[in-house]
Amino acid sequence: MSEQFTDFVLDDTVYRTTFTRKFSMRKIFKGFDKSSVKAFIPGIIREVSVNTGDKVNTGDKLLILEAMKMKNLVTSPADGVVKHIHVKTGNKVAKSQLLIEIQPY
Repeated sequence: MSEQFTDFVLDDTVYRTTFTRKFSMRKIFKGFDKSSVKAFIPGIIREVSVNTGDKVNTGDKLLILEAMKMKNLVTSPADGVVKHIHVKTGNKVAKSQLLIEIQPY
């Protein structure tokens, strides 16, 4: 694959950027899925604050995820109803593991 590049000018200086193979093979960001709450870091679930069927609003407390001796508050990304809870207190979770599903209004 040949390198692709582009030039741009900033303050009378010409800069050249190159696009690498890694850049061209990257996974394209498609936005956040507000119906699923995933672990952003591996850790242990210390507290689950909601039950299946509970109504939640954006920013409401869902659970506490402890990682590296720090307790991280995980909140609801959207208004909706808790559809399914995939974890219990004391569970170890991996990064990107599905924790809670929310059915948006």
